Amino acid sequence: MKKYVIAMDQGTTSSRAAVFNKNGEIVSMVQKEFRQIFPKPGWVEHDPMEIWSTQMGVTMEAMQKIDAHSDEIAAIGITNQRETTVIWDADTGRPIYNAIVWQCRRTADMIEKMKSEGLFDKIKGKTGLVLDAYFSASKIAWILENVPGAREKADLGKLRFGTVDCWLIWNLTDGKVHATDYTNASRTMLFDIHKLFWDKEILDYFKIPESMLPEVYPSSHPFGVTDKFGGDIKISGAAGDQQAALFGQCAFEAGEVKNTYGTGGFMLMNTGTNAVDSAHGLLTTIAAGDGGKVQYALEGSVFVAGAAIQWLRDEMRMLRTSAQSEEYCLAVPDTNGVYIVPAFSGLGAPYWNQYARGTVVGLTRGVSKDHFIRAAVESLAYQTNDLTDAMMNDSGIPITALNVDGGASANNFLMQFQSDISNIKIQRPSCVETTALGAAYLAGLEAGFWTDKDEIKKNRRCDNTFSPKISDEERNKLIKGWRRAVRCAEFWANEEKEND
Repeated sequence: MKKYVIAMDQGTTSSRAAVFNKNGEIVSMVQKEFRQIFPKPGWVEHDPMEIWSTQMGVTMEAMQKIDAHSDEIAAIGITNQRETTVIWDADTGRPIYNAIVWQCRRTADMIEKMKSEGLFDKIKGKTGLVLDAYFSASKIAWILENVPGAREKADLGKLRFGTVDCWLIWNLTDGKVHATDYTNASRTMLFDIHKLFWDKEILDYFKIPESMLPEVYPSSHPFGVTDKFGGDIKISGAAGDQQAALFGQCAFEAGEVKNTYGTGGFMLMNTGTNAVDSAHGLLTTIAAGDGGKVQYALEGSVFVAGAAIQWLRDEMRMLRTSAQSEEYCLAVPDTNGVYIVPAFSGLGAPYWNQYARGTVVGLTRGVSKDHFIRAAVESLAYQTNDLTDAMMNDSGIPITALNVDGGASANNFLMQFQSDISNIKIQRPSCVETTALGAAYLAGLEAGFWTDKDEIKKNRRCDNTFSPKISDEERNKLIKGWRRAVRCAEFWANEEKEND
């Protein structure tokens, strides 16, 4: 009797495993943080072997907590931090360099060169993405150019590239399967999202041999079988974390929107079979699907969301726990005029300024720790509001409700402030782990654990709803201050660029 589906949720700061039952409820979950490696300012890396070992460890522990055996598991679904780039030796299976994380800015100059060569429109037209160091392509090129022997091995067909889902599938199947899904492929800046294949012209530009690249399949698909957990279990789902969250929120129809408050902040709108071209700095990407026609999504990416709260906790030592931020926010009526723009690794949508850096403005002698923490938390809402404005302008669809998830969505202060600033209703589901849930649903549908999307929709429950409470005048004043603060961050970037 198959009782469960496992979701491997491999994120930017931690590896998690969640075991779901037929009702879409978590019956067991284990999480483990792993090292963040910062070799130089603006560079971010992970150890791929640590990603693999922590993901294996939490999955085993999650099964052990409920004494679940392999013959009770219908399938495994994988969801992952996207764009993060792993390259490994095809013979040994060992990485040739650390994983270069999506946040890493080391290839910013390479991207500027591409812009100067007039490649912006061509890349956007094929991949749906703007030219930015965020995506995998320039990271692959950097490794091939800078790791001794990498270029020679790549040309001999002895190297493999993958996003984190692909790296996990390779290891779970002992190197038998080198595959990814459409959603992850669409984030590499190498994949034509309209024709659904790796683009030879872009590969040639970056000097990336096609032999390095994985096969690409729908998100709900048989990706192979693993025997790592005491018996054979199907791997039948894979999706990048944000597309998985859109699926987990049951946003199956065009016009439905979700926002995830994770390490970064990511808003996606399902646009159905229509790949909407953005005029406001959003990305066109492929949505997770269960076969049939490919669906598309508009996406806005904020590089630093929950990471700003982690920064207060770990680097600034203003908090003992991230959850504690809510009580500090409620201890004061406002930020006393302070705005924090957490552009630690540049600004994402709708600005796309890779040279911007974190900025604090409006400081006076009366500003306290409470005000500072509240300003950092409010920055998540302001950045999200920038995305809702851009999304409504591009799609022509008014957003009346925003489905939210991710760790910071548990902060009631933040959710109310988001509703106030964006002037829309915020809906938080009872299961905020929608990224893992989406991966479970994708895997479970392929394995027959759930019959169809209608059965999945019946599992959905809303935990809380937040409605706007402030006046238009107050809202406009706050947003105006935020936009001034962003201009300060961008001005700093311009000065830095000139000096370089």
